[in-house]
Amino acid sequence: MTTSFKKPNWIMFVAVLLACTGAAVPARAQHNIDSLWGAWKNTALPDTQRLKALNQYTGKRFLHSDPDSAMHYGEVMFAFAEAKGARKFMGQALVLQGRALSAKGDRAGSIEHLERAVELFESIDDKRDLMVALNNIGNGEMERGDLAHAIEHLTRSLKIAEELGDSSLVARMLGNIGGVYHQQEDTANAMVYYQRRVAMAKAIGQKDILGEGLSNMGVIHQQRKEYERAIAEYEEALALAREIGYREMEHSSLHNLGALYIETHDFARAMDMLEQALAVAKAVDNQNGEAYSLTSIGEVYLALGDASKAVSSASQGLALARATQDISAQQEAAKILYKAQKALGNGREALAMHELWTSLRDSVVNDENKQEIMSQRFQYDYEKKEALLQAEQEKKDAIAAEELRRKNLQRNAFIGGFGLMVLLAGVFFTQRNRISKEKKRSEELLLNILPAEVAEELKAKGEADAKQIEQVTVLFTDFKGFTAMSEQLSPKELVRDIHECFSAFDHIMAKHGIEKIKTIGDAYMAAGGLPTPNTTHALDVVKAALEIRDFIAQGKAQKVAAGLPYFEIRIGIHTGPVVAGIVGVKKFAYDIWGDTVNTASRMESSGEVGQVNISEATFALVREQAGNLFHFTARGKVQAKGKGEMEMYFVDRH
Repeated sequence: MTTSFKKPNWIMFVAVLLACTGAAVPARAQHNIDSLWGAWKNTALPDTQRLKALNQYTGKRFLHSDPDSAMHYGEVMFAFAEAKGARKFMGQALVLQGRALSAKGDRAGSIEHLERAVELFESIDDKRDLMVALNNIGNGEMERGDLAHAIEHLTRSLKIAEELGDSSLVARMLGNIGGVYHQQEDTANAMVYYQRRVAMAKAIGQKDILGEGLSNMGVIHQQRKEYERAIAEYEEALALAREIGYREMEHSSLHNLGALYIETHDFARAMDMLEQALAVAKAVDNQNGEAYSLTSIGEVYLALGDASKAVSSASQGLALARATQDISAQQEAAKILYKAQKALGNGREALAMHELWTSLRDSVVNDENKQEIMSQRFQYDYEKKEALLQAEQEKKDAIAAEELRRKNLQRNAFIGGFGLMVLLAGVFFTQRNRISKEKKRSEELLLNILPAEVAEELKAKGEADAKQIEQVTVLFTDFKGFTAMSEQLSPKELVRDIHECFSAFDHIMAKHGIEKIKTIGDAYMAAGGLPTPNTTHALDVVKAALEIRDFIAQGKAQKVAAGLPYFEIRIGIHTGPVVAGIVGVKKFAYDIWGDTVNTASRMESSGEVGQVNISEATFALVREQAGNLFHFTARGKVQAKGKGEMEMYFVDRH
């Protein structure tokens, strides 16, 4: 007997609950809990220090082992914070209570407390704590099977984590969103998020996040019947869990190995792993984990022909799953009970379990959920692009307005007819000079928009043909912290700073013979090797990128010294073929298209602040041409959104 085990392997563990004091941390070493309690009881300490100590004490001492006590101290914390007017700690107390209720299986009560916390954090613009509360709401909704709302809250939490620039938090959010796609059986998108999570965890050296991501990837590889890869990932996650004392991840890894061995009919190993997993779950009072492991043990009994023991074990699993309100756990237990009761010849009981199984399954995976999740995904991926396109359209509208003004001046010069000829003769030379100036201004404006040879072709033919250029080097830049700065500066100050940066970039591009393509919001795009092809475009663009990086670093140092907000920058570069030209008959602009452009953008988004990140194609050209001018740091294969793994390099001057 086999089972796909699509959900129980991972859904218990991918959803990482966060505490307001930071990301959830596995139990690595014995904490000095007594000192935290002493700090709370010390009335000589500041109120904020006491509240922080109580929050940490409750989380470490009671949250996983005694949720009732955790709930009690969360109420004590809220009352004290409310009396002191400490709204931040009122919100944190609500999160603590919400997590305690979740541990007790009261997910509706948990989400109610967390939503109250969200309102408090929004009222004081506390982004970090807001992100934590939203994440916990999303996880609770996922466990209840409300995937549409889960993805909504988790995506909002991810945006805040990215805005805060905290790689650890971003990695956790990526894993949680991957979990929702996985529960919806969209393994392609789930794997993308899991791989991003693992890559980021390796980069920052955070073993708990790495282990969780490996375990999640193992489940997908198991579903694809790539068993060797799945076992390797589960065992690596298990080793990490034991190394850092992360009991919850130890349980998940053991459970997943047991499920895999069921699928491969190695029932002796399966039972060994699942009994170890059950012991760990009981040791940490993880009722949700106990439910899954008991159900899986029932499945082993069923495979071995002992349907009575299967019913006993899976029934215990179903009771615990109902107590924790975990839809997926109930669904899996009902499936095993249906098969076991059927094997025993208990038709009525088998029918009841079959109806329960199918109703729970349909409540989680349905077209409405899928449609809403995809809607949320597209909203996240494209909402920034909509704003940037609007900004670009405004720029084109301004150009069109200038052209219209010029034409109106020319038209007005000839209004009047023959009867005004004498009068016009008097102003002829004045008007001719004005038209000449306007024409010069228009041509200057045209050259400011288009490369010279494209502008000449446009004036001569009324159109310019798009051209395939076999090799150009495309540069993308993007500011980190732009959203945060926009909240701290007035619009006028923000535009002034952006103008100062982009003007400097323009001068750098001109210095190195590089064509500026466009700016979109706070992003800047340029390309070397067009419209006239050359052989030095890769070298030119890398030199320019390093100058841009240094200019931004110098500006940051000055802003920091003055105590002002500052920009940081990511730069990405890729070399390849493009199509270049202008399209349409009005509001035109010189642009480039092709996969090279998309890949250059991925080099920027996959890079790091203060670094110039180049692709393998650019690296090959620059290394050949630059001699000892540059130093390269190989990053290995890095996951790029929509591109899979790509070789990337950081480049700097020697």
